[in-house]
Amino acid sequence: MLHNIFDDVKRMNKRQFLYQFLSFGMIVSSALMIWKGLMVLTGSESPIVVVLSGSMEPAFHRGDLLFLTNYKEEPIKVGEIVVFKVEGRDIPIVHRVMKLHVKADGNNTVKFLTKGDNNSVDDRGLYARGQLWLTQNDVVGRARGFLPYVGMITIYMNEYPKFKYAILACLGVYVLLHRE
Repeated sequence: MLHNIFDDVKRMNKRQFLYQFLSFGMIVSSALMIWKGLMVLTGSESPIVVVLSGSMEPAFHRGDLLFLTNYKEEPIKVGEIVVFKVEGRDIPIVHRVMKLHVKADGNNTVKFLTKGDNNSVDDRGLYARGQLWLTQNDVVGRARGFLPYVGMITIYMNEYPKFKYAILACLGVYVLLHRE
């Protein structure tokens, strides 16, 4: 098989190879433009996330793909599932809002407490040191829909780097050699 791939490359002239390379660049550029467009439409810095743990079972399972929005004018509600980032942690957390705390300071600042459906305690142990509540600034998005287990490939790619490189290599070779 590898021999056939190299034969295909040898038969391509420079113009064909350049065309294939530019096609690959267009695919990557298109994916980035779609992602940026989704960011604008949803108001979220990450409009799609993968559930990485079982802390939200039975609502969401590990590998579920969540679609998020984050419109600042919509108030946070108890029972809503939010995705939030905490200072000092790189990976966002998907949990449910359990309590609201409204501070009557003229701005009616809303703070809230979260908890995973499958966890026995609230998330205060996950928050930054000294932080007891989350604010709207901590929210990456709110779950609006999901596809079950579609994100498992992302989890496998992160847990098994060789798998990730094999998939990327296969896709790259396919795009560069596939003729229309």
